[in-house]
Amino acid sequence: MTRALILAAPRSGSGKTTLTLGILRALRRRGVAVRAAKTGPDYIDPAFHAAACGAASLNLDSWAMAPPLIAALVRAAASGADLLLIESAMGLFDGADGPPGRTGASAELARLLDIPVVLAMDVSGQSQSAAAVLHGFATIDPSVRVVATILNRVASDRHLRGLTKAIAPLGIPVVGALRRDHGLLLPERHLGLVQAGEHADLEVRLERLADAMDRQLDLAALLRTAGPLRLAGGPSAVALPPPGQRVALASDAAFTFTYPHLIQGWRAAGAEVIAFSPLADEPPPDDCDACWLPGGYPELHAPTLAAAGRFRAGLARFAETRPVHGECGGYMVLGQALTDADGADHAMAGLLGHRTSFAARKLNLGYRRAVLRDDLCFAGRGAVLRGHEYHYATVVDAADDAPLVTLSDGWGRDLGPAGSRRGRVSGTFFHAIAADPG
Repeated sequence: MTRALILAAPRSGSGKTTLTLGILRALRRRGVAVRAAKTGPDYIDPAFHAAACGAASLNLDSWAMAPPLIAALVRAAASGADLLLIESAMGLFDGADGPPGRTGASAELARLLDIPVVLAMDVSGQSQSAAAVLHGFATIDPSVRVVATILNRVASDRHLRGLTKAIAPLGIPVVGALRRDHGLLLPERHLGLVQAGEHADLEVRLERLADAMDRQLDLAALLRTAGPLRLAGGPSAVALPPPGQRVALASDAAFTFTYPHLIQGWRAAGAEVIAFSPLADEPPPDDCDACWLPGGYPELHAPTLAAAGRFRAGLARFAETRPVHGECGGYMVLGQALTDADGADHAMAGLLGHRTSFAARKLNLGYRRAVLRDDLCFAGRGAVLRGHEYHYATVVDAADDAPLVTLSDGWGRDLGPAGSRRGRVSGTFFHAIAADPG
């Protein structure tokens, strides 16, 4: 039977991703069939998970996904695994507004699936007070079982003695203590970690992390804290209907932010997904019946995309007879032009009327509930989608295309119309995670 753990923390920046990657690789080296998942809408960490454990990772989000979908995704992810390790987003109890079970907090997954929690604690700048923090997290909700802790950024042996002595009366085992080591950190940029595919030395980094876990964690004790994962059979894990029977998916260094569970769901529904590279000046394959341009970092590759005449001409021909949809970075590429961070303008596909700018930076971040204003290739008018926005680019010229959706945020506040629709071409900064069954 597959066992499961949630690796959580009191707050962001506690070292959860570093710990998760090191544990995944260390357990894999020991012959444990380990799989991974990430709570919340983070689309970067799952690629690192996959590199660390050698199997696809996925997102689990109780705000965007209904409980039956979460159960189906977990059941699929855990198939054939000894351990499913779920990395929490933010703090364990942090989430958006919503009814019980639909706030996006990692604690909700612990309740829903009865999965024990290991709390990773950044103990820099404190000693005995860490015991009070751990006690609070372990007792605030009896239905969330905090079964162990890992102490991160320990300064010295003396520091560790003070910590373990204070924590001992709680009866919560300390299964590891990592010393401060800046050499274990991964580079970041404006949307989080630099992506897994951009690290030429990723394998070296993962092995170094695994070595640190072998030295400083009791991996056998950590495995003993995992609980059995008991999930009855149910529906397949299709979060969003496929946009076509054969889907052309832009996939390269400019188009990387694709949720694994969406692609897996499309394939489970019988669709074929055919990758192509705009950066290599490839047009969408002509034997496909829909084209999907996901998010990514097109602003870092704007000159190459502007010069990709074969891609742009092929995309325009494709859109004459078949649907094309872009999310976030894909939406930017479908517009007239993109202004990069240096203020230089680059011509884009020109299939929608808007212009976007990365020079006029403004952070847009949060959950989104989107109601479609017209029929699309993957949902009908009035359909409700749940997802999120996370971008710094802004629309500097909205043009006069019809808006695609009406948005509200994770707290239910109306954000008005958003996105664009022109003929068979559509796009929005909104990333869809799942259809809302109502």
